[in-house]
Amino acid sequence: MVFRAMSQNRLSLPRRIELAIGRALFRLPPRVQLALTRRPAITRAGAALHPEMQLLLAISRALDATTTLSHPSVAVARTQMLYNTSRFNAVAPEVAGVRDFQLATPNATLPARHYAPRNAGSPAPLLVYYHGGGFALGSLDTHDHLCRSLCHAANVHVLSVEYRKAPEFPYPAPTGDALAAFRYAQEHASPLGADPARVAVGGDSAGANLATYVARRTRNERPPHAQILIYPVTNRDMSSPSRQLFSKGFFLTLADIDWFDRSYCGDRANDDPDVSPLLDRDLSGLCPALLVTAEFDPLRDEGAAYARALTAAGNSVDYWLEPGLIHGFVHSALISPAAEQALERVVSRTSRLLNR
Repeated sequence: MVFRAMSQNRLSLPRRIELAIGRALFRLPPRVQLALTRRPAITRAGAALHPEMQLLLAISRALDATTTLSHPSVAVARTQMLYNTSRFNAVAPEVAGVRDFQLATPNATLPARHYAPRNAGSPAPLLVYYHGGGFALGSLDTHDHLCRSLCHAANVHVLSVEYRKAPEFPYPAPTGDALAAFRYAQEHASPLGADPARVAVGGDSAGANLATYVARRTRNERPPHAQILIYPVTNRDMSSPSRQLFSKGFFLTLADIDWFDRSYCGDRANDDPDVSPLLDRDLSGLCPALLVTAEFDPLRDEGAAYARALTAAGNSVDYWLEPGLIHGFVHSALISPAAEQALERVVSRTSRLLNR
C-alpha cells in the first residue's frame, strides 16, 4: 500500500477530524455515496463516473470550494491550489530524507526538493519530476505528497523541480527550465546517492508535457532512462471528443484549459510540437514511457493518442486508462480508495519500469 507508512506530525487536530470524516464518507457503499450527492449516477458516452469522484465533486460544491482551476487572478488560483492540496500533503509516506535547495541553471535559479528512498540498497534510479498546474500553478508544496509517494513506494530518488511559470514566464521558459533541471540531475545523480545511468523524467498534466519535451529534445544526446506521463497535455487542439464531453463539471474545465493556454502560449500556433508533442512528425527513438489517463478527463483522448503514436513509432509504452476517475486523481488518493488504488498502480508500474 502506498500509504502504509505515513507521518501525521504536521496535521492539526481539526484537519485530523476532517480527514477521518472524509475517509469515512468515501468508504460508504456506492449507493449511499450517490444518495449523498442528491443526483443520479453521472454517465457520459456510456461511461460511468465513479461514485467516489461524484461525491468528491459534490462535497467541493457544498463547501463552496472551487471545482475549477482558473481565476481572474493567477495569485488567487495559486493560493487555492495550494490550499486544496495542503491537507493531503500533511499526511505523507515516510522517506529517508528531504532536502530543499536552489538549483542553478543558465537562465534562472529554481527551487528544488530531493527525496531519498528508505530502502534503496545499491544506488536507486532518480526521477526528475515536473509538477502539474497548467504551466501557471503548482509548486514543490502542491506535489509534495505525490513525490513522497513515488519515492517511498517506487523506491526511487525524486528530484522535484519548480520551473518558472506563466504568465510571468511563458513558453519557452518552462521547457528550458525542465531541460536544464534534467541535465543537472544527470550530472549530480551520484552526489544525490542515485544511479547516474537511470535518470528518468516525469510529471502530471502540464508537467508531463514538459517531460515529453525533455525526452524528445535529448533523444540523441544522453536521453532519460524513461518518461512517466500522468494524464499529459499533448495537443492544444480543443476539438477532441473528451474535451467536449468533459468540458465542465469534472474539475478541469475547457475554460481552465483556455486560460492556461493563453497564459502559456498566447497566440502561438497550435502546430508547434514543443507545445503539442502529439504533432511531432518523428517520435521514433524515444525512451520507454509509462502513460496513464483518466476516463472523465478532458485530456483523456490526447493522452491515449500520444500513447498510440509512441507505440506506432516503435517505442516501448505502458499505457492504461483509469475508469471513472477525473483529472487530478493523484491528489485525492488520501481519502478516495479508488484514487488510492490508481496511484498504487502508477507507483508500482513506475518502480517496475525504472528498476528493471
